[in-house]
Amino acid sequence: MAEGGTIFLDEIGDISPKLQMDLLRVLQERSFYRIGGTEEIRVDVRVIAATHVDLQEAGHAGRFRDDLFYRLNVINIRIPPLRARREDIPLLALNAIEKITHELGRDVVNISEGALKMLLGYSWPGNVRELENAVERAIITCKNQKLTEEDFAFLRSAADDRMGWFIPTNLTLEEIERHAIAATLQRSRGNIKAAAGVLGIDRSTLYEKIKRYNIPR
Repeated sequence: MAEGGTIFLDEIGDISPKLQMDLLRVLQERSFYRIGGTEEIRVDVRVIAATHVDLQEAGHAGRFRDDLFYRLNVINIRIPPLRARREDIPLLALNAIEKITHELGRDVVNISEGALKMLLGYSWPGNVRELENAVERAIITCKNQKLTEEDFAFLRSAADDRMGWFIPTNLTLEEIERHAIAATLQRSRGNIKAAAGVLGIDRSTLYEKIKRYNIPR
């Protein structure tokens, strides 16, 4: 289907070793067989892959094939977290409103200046997906055609929870790391994937640190 065009592979760092091998073969030979098929199909496509995992680190740990990494890593584009590009928030919020209201059949058409200021002041540990989730929650509970600060009141409590954590003084670097991991796990309610994303490490590394520091989940 992508012949002559582009195929987007999301979360490439989470695919199995078998799929890594199959994908590498397709990228090298530009051909494949359908499951159960006998005819070789040749393809010429542009591949764009996305990942939240450090693929080089995963390669060193033996979880991702080095040869596949170098096949994919022709041009590397790093997208900074949403908190580092807050100027994108208004446009992303308006786009989410348009998309979600269409999906839900709601008549919300705008967002107040105060609500936008709330969105700009929030840290968005979950990045764009968390922003879209917040907009959807606000649209579902909104009683007017414009989203206001009250529709995003749940962000205040989330921000307060994070502000309540601080780094104690006179700790070693390992003790600080343990505190950071424990606090992040608590905020993510034990969700390893979400916590790893906030901490900027892959899940296997987080599992190792949880075990090393004996952190309860």
